[in-house]
Amino acid sequence: FSTAIAITEQPVSVSVPVGYSFILRCRAQGCTSLQYQWFCQYQSDCRLIPGATNQDLPIIAEQTQLYTCRVNDLHRNAIFSDWVKVEVHQCVARGLPPRLWRGEPVIVLNPSEQRVEVGQPLQLQCAAMGVPAPSYQWYRNGNLLEQQKRKKLWITHTKVSDSGTYLCCASNSHGEHWTNAVDVHIGEVVLPPAEHLQLFHLVFVLATGKIALLVGNNRYQHHPNLMAPVRDVFELSRLLERLGFQVVSLLD
Repeated sequence: FSTAIAITEQPVSVSVPVGYSFILRCRAQGCTSLQYQWFCQYQSDCRLIPGATNQDLPIIAEQTQLYTCRVNDLHRNAIFSDWVKVEVHQCVARGLPPRLWRGEPVIVLNPSEQRVEVGQPLQLQCAAMGVPAPSYQWYRNGNLLEQQKRKKLWITHTKVSDSGTYLCCASNSHGEHWTNAVDVHIGEVVLPPAEHLQLFHLVFVLATGKIALLVGNNRYQHHPNLMAPVRDVFELSRLLERLGFQVVSLLD
């Protein structure tokens, strides 16, 4: 029975900079002497670690991997520890922990300000190093977001009420560290009236060129209608185009 062996100390996940040295620990009790064997998994490849037959597994962090330890006794009973993640951060120059780092959370990725249209998804991301690996909790306007407990905050369909100031707390047994606070703006994209789109395009996109705005008014409240404003605007626009102007023509 696997119950003949009991793991008394599970290994714990860590989040560390590349090159960092540490030890994964596993402890178990059984009716006979016990044997240990560590395994690692990178992507979908799970393999035995040659020579890793002690309770402690020394590691020099190189890449993010998963680890587990198999414990067996002389009666062929066996049990596996929890799978733990060793997350390795390759580029953490600004967040590199001090030489006397004891594993307290260190923020290595802060979220960035977002502007999102109503109904579109929102994603905020942060990351922290820590031994053990930190847990995460997001806040909006100082209020705890009960469902957002991962490095990535994800809202599938945003509402205007999702606007606000967001930040995340990374914590472990050694302390806590907060990300920068960032503003998130959720709103509808308001389009101008269709007849103004051409004008806006020319003014804002082609602002470095020469632009002519021609307005032909034919209907006046206190004046007789003009003879030929449409023809005049047409003729004048052709002349200005020959002179290199971008012409916007509006009537009435």
